[in-house]
Order: sequence, then structure tokens, then C-alpha cells
Amino acid sequence: MQAPAGIAHTLTDRAYALIEELIVTLQLPPGSAVSEGMLSRRLRIGRTPIREALQRLARERLVTILPRRGIVVSEINVRIQLRLLETRREVERLVARLASRRATEEERARFRDLAGRFMRCAGEADEIGFMRADREFNELCLEAARNEFASGSMRLMQSLSRRFWVHHYREAADMPETAKLHADMAQAIAAGDEAGAAVATDRLMAMIESFTRATVSPDP
Repeated sequence: MQAPAGIAHTLTDRAYALIEELIVTLQLPPGSAVSEGMLSRRLRIGRTPIREALQRLARERLVTILPRRGIVVSEINVRIQLRLLETRREVERLVARLASRRATEEERARFRDLAGRFMRCAGEADEIGFMRADREFNELCLEAARNEFASGSMRLMQSLSRRFWVHHYREAADMPETAKLHADMAQAIAAGDEAGAAVATDRLMAMIESFTRATVSPDP
């Protein structure tokens, strides 16, 4: 099993990327028990990198480490997701504005390429292509923003957000429209349009909040 492109730099990074993908794509479903030994055998990585990766995943609330009882993949909770979005909306807008201001020419070219990929995914209803482009886009935004505090905050939220999307998008989300909104955001950042990037971010976050609320009937 290979880590997603551009993610793994050390064995711990590789272990984190692989386990995160298993959780986000629901191959390790919510509520399932895992262990260092099981993951070490499955991924063919030593137990020390696995342990360090699980500690990071616990900080991101994807797993819960229960002393003397084991490790459990966290449940999906809509109320938590909505509280997460309250924070994500503000930090995502800041990251988009900073990326618009600070991106290098090479990074702007990558944003333009991603905008094109998002539009192709929208036109072809390519769900897998969209999810891969989305992960690359998120990483590029954080790289271009050059603010370690905003990046740290976003990384704590991104995995939970991706997993919620994978779990619910077929029932409540408009994937082509979501891809188009990502394309708008990528194009604004590529153009260095801070105000436009902020507006595009707000539109995307409003759509994601509507999608999240559509997965349940009661008010949180």
C-alpha cells in the first residue's frame, strides 16, 4: 500500500498518511477497534511509526486512545462537524487570502492546473478525481499561505471534514457544484485576488454547511 503522492517524508508521515486514508475512506469504519500490531502487519511498517501516527490521529480526533482498553476509530458526529465548520470558515478564509498574497509563480501555476482539474471533475462527475484534487488543493493552500499557525489549525480539521464528506456526499451533496466552487477558489488564488478568494471561500463554506445540515433533520 502506497502513501498518497507528496505526503510521506518519514516512516511516521507514511504511516499517518496510510492510516488517515483508511479512516477517511471508511475502510476502517467509525467505531472499529484497531491496534498497533494489526496496523503494523497490514501496512508493513514498524510499531514505533504506527504509534506516533496514531498519537497524531488522536489529536485530530480521528481515533480515541483508551488507556488499557485499546484504540477505536472515532464516530461521525454531525454536531461536532458543525462546530468544526464555525472555526474552519474563519481559518479557511484567512488561508485563502494569505495564499493569494504569498503564492509563488510556480504555486500559482499549480492553482490554475487544479482549477482545470476541478472543472473536469465537475463535467465528468468524477468523484475519485475530485477527492484527490481536493487533498492536493488543501495542501497547496497551506504551503502557499506560509503561516504555520493557520496551517496547524487547518490540518486538525481537514481529515474530519474529508471523512464526513465521504460518508455522506452521495445522499446530500452536489459533487459537480462543489468541484466548481473549488475551481473558483483556486482561480482567485492563482490570480492573486485576495477579496475574490475570500468570497469564493465563503460560498464554498456556505455550501458545505448546507450539505452538513442536510444529513440530519434536527437542529444541533
